[in-house]
Amino acid sequence: MQNLPPLAERMRPESLDEYVGQQHLVGPDAVLRKAIQSGQLPSMIFWGPPGVGKTTLAYIISKTLDRPFFNLSAINSGVKDVREVIEKAAQLKDSLLGLPILFIDEIHRFSKSQQDSLLGAVERGLVTLIGATTENPSFEVISALLSRCQVYILKGLTEEELTGLLQTAIAEDEVLKKMHIKIEEHEALIRLSGGDARKLLNVLEIVINGIGGEKIVLTNENVLAHAQQNMALYDKAGEQHYDIISAFIKSIRGSDPNAAVYWLARMIEGGEDPLFIARRLLILASEDVGNANPNALLLANNCFQAVNVIGFPEARIILAQTVTYLASSAKSNAAYEAINRAQALVRQTGDLPVPLHIRNAPTKLMKKIGYGRDYQYAHGFEGNFSEQEYFPDSLSGTKLYDPGRNPAEDKMREKLRQNWKNKYNY
Repeated sequence: MQNLPPLAERMRPESLDEYVGQQHLVGPDAVLRKAIQSGQLPSMIFWGPPGVGKTTLAYIISKTLDRPFFNLSAINSGVKDVREVIEKAAQLKDSLLGLPILFIDEIHRFSKSQQDSLLGAVERGLVTLIGATTENPSFEVISALLSRCQVYILKGLTEEELTGLLQTAIAEDEVLKKMHIKIEEHEALIRLSGGDARKLLNVLEIVINGIGGEKIVLTNENVLAHAQQNMALYDKAGEQHYDIISAFIKSIRGSDPNAAVYWLARMIEGGEDPLFIARRLLILASEDVGNANPNALLLANNCFQAVNVIGFPEARIILAQTVTYLASSAKSNAAYEAINRAQALVRQTGDLPVPLHIRNAPTKLMKKIGYGRDYQYAHGFEGNFSEQEYFPDSLSGTKLYDPGRNPAEDKMREKLRQNWKNKYNY
């Protein structure tokens, strides 16, 4: 197998019918399949975890429509590379080859200037852009470009889809079908893959090569024994990406600065984007520390700004300071739980009317019919507090924010109790 491409590449599907997963997009009568069949293809962004088929789907689309296909990776392509591809695409635009498809892998890693260089080509109709990202495009793609693209969310593959992929590989791959391979247990293979089809096939190939021979029986035990000896320490593009970031976040949440800085080092040594780490710290500062220590959010925000300016290698020091501070800080998820409860309540109760006394009254008519009448301006009262109703009537007394059990929020709870007496049962 030394002269052959990897198993994952050999098993790459060539058509929509061979494609595994994403039936909500490419199944019968699904929205993307219809767009492909009509030939009226918008520029689009595929958002989803690693190994779910973003690159493959872009390739299948170009092959199905018989269009020229240009492929760039945001990791190693600059503005010059983008412009060169666009120039080539412009030369093909009026040919009989059809509108070129420009696929940008990891488009979230493109800078604003790089994304701006794409925008003109999309606006002028020189290319159909397909971007792929594992990050929320709302935060990572400039609004002008995002507004010209349809965002399609790709889901992680199910266990059934992954096991089907294993059986297909054993039955149809040019190398594996010549061997006698039986999967007696598949749980370890699925768990090691993390829902990533590419990783699943990589692990399968590693294990088969490790066991050797023509007759192979795969069990959870021998899969773990061979895979764990050969798998990479960390792969920012997929492998253990989500496992490592999960361990990192949970170590900070669990107040263990030692473990947290270890997982930070794993990501740094693996080449992780420092801004990806800094963004996660910003989220954690509110979700897991919150009002137990409001300075946490300030430090995390300053960390994000500093990392953006400094970059590696010095940014590792700023990240380490923030990580150890957040891990050592008092913790509270009260704000996180409050917004969850509030959103659930809104979904349950719908659009309840705003009480008249706290409505805005910019016109005489609004004032005449009662908007803003009887509103009590809090700063005009002792202690800057007036006990009036701010909820819709039917929700009066509903407690959504329950302060955490820590010194800072204990003070907040006592102040709320003094103000509201027994109304919210603080």
